[in-house]
Amino acid sequence: MIEVVKFVLMKSQIKKTVFKNTVQLLRIPFSLLLMPLFILALSQNEINGYTAVISFIIIHLLVYPASNGYNSYIDKDESSIGGIEKPPLPTLHLFYVTIVLDFLAIISAFLFVNILFSCSIFVYILASRAYSSKQIRLKKYPIIGFLIVVIFQGGFTYMMSVIGITNESFVFSSTNILLLFACSFQIAGAYPLTQIYQHEADLADGVKTLSYKLGYKGTFIFTAIMFGLCNVFYYLYFEQIGKSNNFYLIQLFFIPIVIYFVWWFFKTINNENEANFKNTMRMNLIAAICMNTCFIILYLTNRLF
Repeated sequence: MIEVVKFVLMKSQIKKTVFKNTVQLLRIPFSLLLMPLFILALSQNEINGYTAVISFIIIHLLVYPASNGYNSYIDKDESSIGGIEKPPLPTLHLFYVTIVLDFLAIISAFLFVNILFSCSIFVYILASRAYSSKQIRLKKYPIIGFLIVVIFQGGFTYMMSVIGITNESFVFSSTNILLLFACSFQIAGAYPLTQIYQHEADLADGVKTLSYKLGYKGTFIFTAIMFGLCNVFYYLYFEQIGKSNNFYLIQLFFIPIVIYFVWWFFKTINNENEANFKNTMRMNLIAAICMNTCFIILYLTNRLF
């Protein structure tokens, strides 16, 4: 009898551990870093309140966690990954959870928003899977992998967010195209920095990232160029819609990001060990807080004035 109780307790503990590890590898809090473009879309468009809330839930609580979880399941990371310094090993449960989340995202988008939003979610999921899966594994190609992330986490995410927020199709006007480029270059600047501490782990997995190809110094220089181009397109966009003050507001919130970026750059030049998980996550957090706050203020000012 005692042995039976021990077995039941042990089985219960294993289930709790698997559940805890699965939830951790979905990296739901990591969605904070991916929110700025959705909030930017809120600030620049007429909002359908109901579908905006539903779209936010679908993108940030279903699509992004499923993408994170699938990537963790495929890679089985033993070293630090975005948001987790010491990730647990994934199980088959994680894979099944990502499938369920993807299915819920597509169906919910169709039922509660519109078919175009559902199709956008489906395409985003396909791109995410193609990036990570062992069969296609786009992430192992430095240029193609980079472009997939830039396009789908940048301009495509903004477009997808607009479709959900407005409950209408996306209009490819000259101003909107400028904003699509701004969003894509914003991700183009951020993405290589997220890879900078993973060179050895990626190489061991057969992946040569753009950051690895550029090297530590090259990654920082490339990032600075991409953010410069991002700023050019933000300027052109806000100038064209007659709201240049919004551009200068964005520059104000870029200041803390630039200060940390320059500080980290010089530290890394002097000691390559500074290109580590801790500094990378700090950079991501500062950028996310600044840009989320900036776009929230843009949203409020555009609604009030």
